[in-house]
Amino acid sequence: MAIILERVSKAFGERAVFTDMNLTLNGRVCLLGPSGCGKTTLLRLIAGLERPDSGRIQRPEHVTFSCHFQEDRLLPWYNARENLSLFTPDPDTWLERILLPEAGARYPDELSGGMRRRIALARALAHASDVLLLDEPLRELDPSTAGAMLKLIDRFAGERLLILVTHDRSQGEALGCRMVEWPDMSIKKAAAE
Repeated sequence: MAIILERVSKAFGERAVFTDMNLTLNGRVCLLGPSGCGKTTLLRLIAGLERPDSGRIQRPEHVTFSCHFQEDRLLPWYNARENLSLFTPDPDTWLERILLPEAGARYPDELSGGMRRRIALARALAHASDVLLLDEPLRELDPSTAGAMLKLIDRFAGERLLILVTHDRSQGEALGCRMVEWPDMSIKKAAAE
């Protein structure tokens, strides 16, 4: 399965994020670039949460997405187990997989940022989908925990199209991703002026 961007342009006010971007996404892909260059915007375009200003994005019909956003987006009125139950009939197994077996009864505001990120990651991995979009899923995690979560991503991404956004090239390499890099357009523009 592939998602194809053809001459996609996107701007916010006067700031052009992409201009005539052509990109084919299949297999496992890691998007690398400095903060503010448009990686998250690209994920939102791919998922259909934003519309391009011009160009088109070809997706297979009835494609489904699992998303891990930069914000954890856990439901604050559900505890960890209940948040996971929305996507899996076996939340306790997922709590063990993300190294949080004791956190099931705790609410998001009772968890650290790293714990919330892991619950959000488990939710995305547990959801049966065609495409897995992960926006900096390992941010705020210590190296040992991040390594364990990388193994979990590798295992449960399976044959899905995986698109990983990170600042850490080694994460994409560990998952066998094709690297897609681009420069920060505002830096490039300033250098040309």
